[in-house]
Amino acid sequence: MKQIPIIMPQLGESIAEATVINFLIKAGEEVAADQDIIEVETNKATMNVSSPGKGIVRDFKAKLNESYPVGAVLGHVEISVEETRRLGLDQPASEEAQAPANGGSVAKTGDTERKRKVEPTVRGLPVPAHAAGASYMSPRMKARMDELGLHAADLAGVAGSGAAGRVTIQDFERFLANLEKHKLTSASTMRVAVADAMRRSWTRPIATVALPCLFEALLAHRKASHPKAGPALYALRALAVALAENSAVAGRLIGNKIVHPPSIDLGFAVEAEEGVLVPVLRKADVRPLSELVGRYNELVELARQRRLPNDATGGSIATVTNFGTFGLTWATPIPLPEQTLVLGLGAGKKVPHWDEKKGQFVPVTEANLTLSFDHRVLDGGAAGRLLSKVAALLQEPETL
Repeated sequence: MKQIPIIMPQLGESIAEATVINFLIKAGEEVAADQDIIEVETNKATMNVSSPGKGIVRDFKAKLNESYPVGAVLGHVEISVEETRRLGLDQPASEEAQAPANGGSVAKTGDTERKRKVEPTVRGLPVPAHAAGASYMSPRMKARMDELGLHAADLAGVAGSGAAGRVTIQDFERFLANLEKHKLTSASTMRVAVADAMRRSWTRPIATVALPCLFEALLAHRKASHPKAGPALYALRALAVALAENSAVAGRLIGNKIVHPPSIDLGFAVEAEEGVLVPVLRKADVRPLSELVGRYNELVELARQRRLPNDATGGSIATVTNFGTFGLTWATPIPLPEQTLVLGLGAGKKVPHWDEKKGQFVPVTEANLTLSFDHRVLDGGAAGRLLSKVAALLQEPETL
């Protein structure tokens, strides 16, 4: 008779562990192949673990209300010689499987079960279930990473073999050696800078609110204007006017103080080769839309050429990004590390809108506005009021 393990299976694409909540049969009872024997609960649903074969359940290693990773041994089923053949388990183990690890002796079978560390076998996840990343780094690890110019975020998908899943220096060196087997290209200076900014930004709790906004008035105003401002500039000017009424929402939290911005200087995202640049329009709250158009267009061209002047870079308190130019209707942009807010503008779409005067639906152009913000400084209500103010100002473009 042969004993085979009951393994915690992969219960979903993003499920790394499950909690045992019920044993559907008792040890010593006979079970059929694929019969449900253990009930488990994940963070998404309640599911069952089935028997790996026909036989008798000899024991349950798992305990009620305890969580186990994918690949953990939950118990054993004793199967007959006939069932062993059916499952293809009667083949002799390969030399590699019998070879002792690290020079140790081969574990004995039978009453003395081989004790080994549970190794989760997650095939559907983008990283192994036990890959906690470099949550703790020894001084030696930090020194080695500083030497190579790496950050903890670079090791987010590395599975640690140390205590509590910590990434050891040996894990790190194996990770580096494995990288050499892949195709490597040098990241541009701009890409490295953008990556560093986003890594620092993500150390804060970032949230996003959104609101659909009618663009009929804006488009009509733009059609009649000379020179013509783009939708992103309308949004920038509306944000500037809204922030002029209450600049505290664009302040930064430093310790237990809110640092208020000295001026409503707003940036806007421009896609350049291998990255994004953010030119800045100074005092956008006191300069009307018509006055901003020329400078805005000039900075867009300079940004694409990567020739922005010093007075048009840095120091902005918020950014406007028009992801609608890529056909996107919804996105969650991330504020720059020195900013609290980023206003996003989605692509305009024709949608039906109820007209009270006509008593019928009429086609209108609508676009989504998003506001991503540092949740330490703003709550959802304050962010929603700010976004509503921006949307209202865009309904009256002549006031901009």
